[in-house]
Amino acid sequence: MDVPFDVRLTSQEFTMLLTDRTAVIYGAGGSIGGAVARAFAEEGARVHLVGRTRQTLQAAAAGLKGAEVAVVDALDEAAVEDHLARVGDVDISFNLVSRGDVQGTPLTDLAVDDFLRPVINGARANFITARAAGRRMAERGSGVLLTLNSASAHGSPMMGGTGPADAAVDTLVRNLAAELGPRGVRAVGLWAAGVPETLTHEKLAAVDPAISEAAVQGILDHLAGMRMTRRSPTLAEVVATAVFLASDHAAGITGTFVNVTGGMVAR
Repeated sequence: MDVPFDVRLTSQEFTMLLTDRTAVIYGAGGSIGGAVARAFAEEGARVHLVGRTRQTLQAAAAGLKGAEVAVVDALDEAAVEDHLARVGDVDISFNLVSRGDVQGTPLTDLAVDDFLRPVINGARANFITARAAGRRMAERGSGVLLTLNSASAHGSPMMGGTGPADAAVDTLVRNLAAELGPRGVRAVGLWAAGVPETLTHEKLAAVDPAISEAAVQGILDHLAGMRMTRRSPTLAEVVATAVFLASDHAAGITGTFVNVTGGMVAR
């Protein structure tokens, strides 16, 4: 019996995008990190979930076949190196660690330490993890270094040190790509800001117990209105972009950030 053309699928179309890749995800206990770990695993990767809190890492790893959990501080150079020595070959390194950003205060009223914390932590964590993985990848001639920030380097008022922190990481990614590209290693990032699943009432109430569900919805509506699409990209859409960038389908993309903000920034 003839099979309609639109359902004729080759075996290649069923191939998972990250089969047999080893992925180390820093900050895997967070909302985005946990979702990335699950998506990478579903696409065939061996995932290592890394962070500072074992409980959240184990929750994120639940149900992921072969997933490994490690409590490692990405700001600790020796700890990162020791962990990767135990992991062995690494194909994908994704930095999603939190930086201690303080937002909502005018720069002229912000404490120096609150301004500098995300800049120092963001640059340090990304440099330490990318350097450790990049050395190993360069020796093998392949690999992908990934990171994520909010694109605030392009001008975002009331964001404290977030803009300068993002700018430092943006520049680091471009320089890593230029230096490691000839050795088969890509460095690329994602811009994502205000992902609704990370701005739930429960999460925001942990910071501001007085915040109401109506206020949270108002924040989400405001963010959606700032975007060209007039809607906020979902967590699934951000994660799908990360999977693509980590795969061979994105082999021609390096030294840049992919804009998954729904057009909140026009760059």
